[in-house]
Amino acid sequence: MTEQEVKNLLLKTNAIMEGHFLLTSGLHSPTYVEKFNVLQHPEYTEALCREIAAQFADKNIQTVVGPMTGGILLAHEVGKALGTRAIFTERVDGRMAFRRGFSLQKGERVLVVEDIVTTGGSVKEVIDVVKSEGAVTVGVGLLVDRSGGKADFGDVPHKALLNLEVKTYKPEDCPLCKNNVPMTKRGRTGK
Repeated sequence: MTEQEVKNLLLKTNAIMEGHFLLTSGLHSPTYVEKFNVLQHPEYTEALCREIAAQFADKNIQTVVGPMTGGILLAHEVGKALGTRAIFTERVDGRMAFRRGFSLQKGERVLVVEDIVTTGGSVKEVIDVVKSEGAVTVGVGLLVDRSGGKADFGDVPHKALLNLEVKTYKPEDCPLCKNNVPMTKRGRTGK
């Protein structure tokens, strides 16, 4: 799939939305990507994850790790495409951690996957969990990078199926707020 084909699929499923959104990061944006509008279709999820897997097929991945919630679906499908195990992290007392008996071996080669990145904070936390287990993150696969290329994962290479240049604002600087544009309701997690 080309980047334009990925974008067309997200538009077709109303995953790319316009309005006035409060992002999980606390920033405001006129554009929101509701991943579950596309991920609710297993055939689209499988096709997108095959594309992520193809980007890292030559990296000898042993395990795919994604953060809860959307990252679970991606990890499962990318792991299936690569023929590897797929596990996930979740928040425990506000910090990312493995639960449910999940662990990694020292030196295990890991691909971290995530659905939408704005600041990259969750991915960095997953990378830290992988590192704390003695495993090695060899790549980060993203469905959408909406950071405009600002998300930085140190020396870990990352690839996104779709790169969007999306404006974000601190609440006090948001022109939508200044123009009294009401917040657009969406499936926000409440974080």
